[in-house]
Amino acid sequence: MQTLTNKRVLLGVTGGIAAYKSAELIRHLQEQGSEVRVVMTEAATEFITPLTLQALSQNPVHIGLLDRETESAMGHIELARWADLILVAPATSNFIAKLVGGHANDLLTTICLAAKCPLAIAPAMNQAMWGNSSTMANCEILLKRGIHFFGPEKGLQACGEEGPGRLLDIETIVIRASSLFDTGALNGKYLVITAGPTREAIDPVRFISNHSSGKQGYAIAEAALDAGARVTLISGPTSIEAPAKAHLIRVNSADEMYEEVHKVAMNADIFIGVAAVADYRPKTVAKQKMKKSDTLVNNSWPLELIQNRDIIQSVANYPSRPFTVGFAAETTNIISHAKQKLIKKNLDMIIANDVSDDSVGFNSDENKTTVLWKNHQKELPMMSKAATASHIIAIIAETLDKDTDD
Repeated sequence: MQTLTNKRVLLGVTGGIAAYKSAELIRHLQEQGSEVRVVMTEAATEFITPLTLQALSQNPVHIGLLDRETESAMGHIELARWADLILVAPATSNFIAKLVGGHANDLLTTICLAAKCPLAIAPAMNQAMWGNSSTMANCEILLKRGIHFFGPEKGLQACGEEGPGRLLDIETIVIRASSLFDTGALNGKYLVITAGPTREAIDPVRFISNHSSGKQGYAIAEAALDAGARVTLISGPTSIEAPAKAHLIRVNSADEMYEEVHKVAMNADIFIGVAAVADYRPKTVAKQKMKKSDTLVNNSWPLELIQNRDIIQSVANYPSRPFTVGFAAETTNIISHAKQKLIKKNLDMIIANDVSDDSVGFNSDENKTTVLWKNHQKELPMMSKAATASHIIAIIAETLDKDTDD
């Protein structure tokens, strides 16, 4: 089931007796590889303490909408952007009604309104409240809005009554949450992706590189796995853990990446070049560490560079090539430069982003991108890189389906 690996789950806990089960839910989510942050309503704190959930989640618990510490450290907008999934469990009838009405008078409802990621709620309430016509109507509205419902189930309730309204079994909630990321949109497809920076050696201790962290490429590899693809990830040096199900090939230089890509890409259905591959490398690489006295000329170091082979363009020019997707990391004229690159390199799709913006640049956990393909353009708002990856994979899958139909 491990489709929750590296996923960020924002767990909302509302004021019902089933709130005590949120402690167990946190543990199960973590066992599936998720990072969990918790937002509680004031009423929820009457059933289970924030300290308990903070200790279990290993993250601060957020409660008040206008809490100074919360807003300065990670406000409601930041929390909404951080999450790959918002899961409200338990969700009371009051919370459901507020969500239908678009209320934003507490932290949890405000986050739900601001979020771009999937939202799932696990209702828990007295069986009569669950069966009330107002509750049923509210749930129908939320279902039409694309909100996912996990449960409830029938059973003995805390009030002593028996019937529908009991919080869904914790393991089942986790399975249902996992299924939201297992789209199957790329079932049977083989995807090759490059990620991270390359290092171009000058001598045994020095190299030329860039600020790429590999986060976006790794997130796309994870999203492709969630969609059912078989994935080969060819990665430059990074400090992050690769998706467990991906076949990982580690490289250092652009030349090494070029060679590894060409061993596998000809058999791929999709190739995505996310890696920040160095355009140039030193013409010669010294076998020993170069001393300052050997390199300085008038207090400068003349370093001759030669151009590296273009990996993504070479793949795009295969006689029988995969669906080829590139990235355009730009600092000015983002869209126009991306369009030029799309045409020049014969790509099927390109994702443009502004790496001059520190909030969404190379080392950020968030991204803001624009996807361009075949007279289409779709802007993705600022969101976590995992959420961005899911959107990109969905667009690729949809485009491939349309091409097949045509």
